[in-house]
Amino acid sequence: MNIPMNYVAFDIETTGLNPKYDKIIEIGAVKVRDGELAETFSTFVNPARSLPARIVELTGICDADVAQAPYIDDILDAFLAFTGEDVLLGHNILFDYSFVKKAAVNQKKSFEKLGIDTLRIAKRFLNELESRQLGYLCDYYHIELEAHRALNDAVAAHRLYRVMASEYGGREDELFQPKPLIYTVKKENPATPRQLELLQRLIVQYHLRCEGFVLDPVENVTDESIDLEKITKNEASRLIDRLLANFGRSYSS
Repeated sequence: MNIPMNYVAFDIETTGLNPKYDKIIEIGAVKVRDGELAETFSTFVNPARSLPARIVELTGICDADVAQAPYIDDILDAFLAFTGEDVLLGHNILFDYSFVKKAAVNQKKSFEKLGIDTLRIAKRFLNELESRQLGYLCDYYHIELEAHRALNDAVAAHRLYRVMASEYGGREDELFQPKPLIYTVKKENPATPRQLELLQRLIVQYHLRCEGFVLDPVENVTDESIDLEKITKNEASRLIDRLLANFGRSYSS
């Protein structure tokens, strides 16, 4: 059984871990041909909200980096064209795939892919190690990595795959074969006019101010700022609930 050497290794950075609520802030991908780097894709993505402090600390990406970046709606076609019909490769790839799949579904686009997961391979052959995180494995194999930036992580996953394929590919080829990536998601609807009207009234009521491309909260009303023009129905509902709960009072609409 041949071990694939043509694929697109990719990685994303996000505002959090839940594709239902969190947003992509960076995409990095590398096209691999015959096991060698052939072409790269890298972009910041405007998440239409300010970045949580923990994400800034983890990635080094700040609000200024993403403020003028394209929204996912504007960059998705270019990324889908880059991946084409290629197999995807990544470390814990279903996490990265789930965010892109959600964005594709929201735009009524198809993103059904086969994938190779280097984490799955590492769990099979390197289970005795203290960790199977990408950074730890790169240290173990002396692979250079500036962690938690999308393109760097994508290249590192590719190099990790090459090392593990060389070391273990002859033992269990099946683990190196692409499998269907399965993530079920429903299309999100934009916030309703009624929700937006209520949010605007809450902004006035609670003396919030809108500055630039985000809603800037006063007194830490929310964990992050959100662009009302890009907010979804579910996000609007959560934000309304958080505003009301934070002030401890009801609001008659």
